[in-house]
Amino acid sequence: MTEALVVTGTNLGVVISLALIAGGVIWLLVRSLKGKEVERRVIFGFVLIAVSAPILFPITFHEQISPVVKAVFDKIESLPAGSTVAISFDFDPAMAPEVQPMANAFTRHCFAKGHKVVFLSIWATGQSLLTSTLDTVVRREFPEKRERIDWVNLGYKAGNQGVLNVIVSDLRKMYPTDVNAVPLDSIPMLAEVKAFRDLSLILAVGGGFPGPKEWVLYVGDPGNVPIAAGAAAVTAPQLYPYYPRQLIGILGGIKSAAEYESAMVDKYPQFDSVDKPGLRMMGPQTLAHMVIMMFIIIGNIVFFRSKRMRSQL
Repeated sequence: MTEALVVTGTNLGVVISLALIAGGVIWLLVRSLKGKEVERRVIFGFVLIAVSAPILFPITFHEQISPVVKAVFDKIESLPAGSTVAISFDFDPAMAPEVQPMANAFTRHCFAKGHKVVFLSIWATGQSLLTSTLDTVVRREFPEKRERIDWVNLGYKAGNQGVLNVIVSDLRKMYPTDVNAVPLDSIPMLAEVKAFRDLSLILAVGGGFPGPKEWVLYVGDPGNVPIAAGAAAVTAPQLYPYYPRQLIGILGGIKSAAEYESAMVDKYPQFDSVDKPGLRMMGPQTLAHMVIMMFIIIGNIVFFRSKRMRSQL
């Protein structure tokens, strides 16, 4: 649920965005009531304006966190400082706009709480996206966090669910070294982590195969490890049967990412100035949905008005 409007950018920009949309809706209503046809290209052009205006003149919304998202947030909050958490980047660039904001928010939250993080991917395309998070979040926002002391990058490992089936009981059998060929036995952070069943929490970010479902089946259930999921909106419904017994929480789509980012700002005001792509995307999406709703309302008004006029003839 969108709780409150928060302006980013100039007040003039916000006025321009809302004026363009309100003016367009009124024009369409008046033209429709006069019985004049509105061409399809005009409708498409108006939707383009409704989406582009809040991008050029940013509008963001404060999001109220939903229970299924709050369960993930609360779990990370409740872990004692120094807990070891894994974040798996199991997605490709096509899915990244929806799910990478989740991975970034998880990373930020874990480090803010003082947890140690194991980064990995069982998708080949996930390695570069993992590196992007390390560059934009870890090294930029938490320069004091030391590699192999506070976090470790295991990188990509081929094998799909076969990898999961092994690391749940023996991490070094599948990952003898980290991504830079440093033996795991020489990494202080992993001295007490012999297998993924030793972890405090696993955050599976993805939506395809293998993804959160396979993490539940091959690691969460047999290893009795708490697992939370971040998934694209189109695949999130497939995960809800696993909530709340096998998945402690689920982030589904950019709306959930925005909710998590908003909760982070509420709890940790110092992150108000960092990039929050989830919240940034909700402005254009919300206004576009409002415009579509206006189209439906206008269509119904015109329909019932014309029906009444015909009945009076």
